[in-house]
Amino acid sequence: MPRYLSLVRIEENTIDMESADPGFEERMGALFEEFTKAGVMLDTAGLKPTAESTRITWSGGKLSYTDGPFTETKEVVGGYALMQCKDMAEAIEWGKRFLEVHPPQWTVGLEVREVEEPGA
Repeated sequence: MPRYLSLVRIEENTIDMESADPGFEERMGALFEEFTKAGVMLDTAGLKPTAESTRITWSGGKLSYTDGPFTETKEVVGGYALMQCKDMAEAIEWGKRFLEVHPPQWTVGLEVREVEEPGA
């Protein structure tokens, strides 16, 4: 069965847990429990802020390093989920449900991509 990587995209400086409604964490926990019981979720996590990260770039035969935060980037990857689904439509449906539990005042995007399996 194919695997899909969902990249959670956020505007880092506009989202904080203090602005979440009181039921957000419970809704998210219930959804993750459903993901797990369905055998879909392989791994998931949020990522630490870009202020604690480093970008490494290969260009012109040389490496360069840029420490965060990355002020020139409006949207960053804030988390991920690795899922095993029958097809892209199922992965998108789970992604849609994930987004719908978030507070309406937040802007959260999700990029869903199939993982290229070795030898496929």
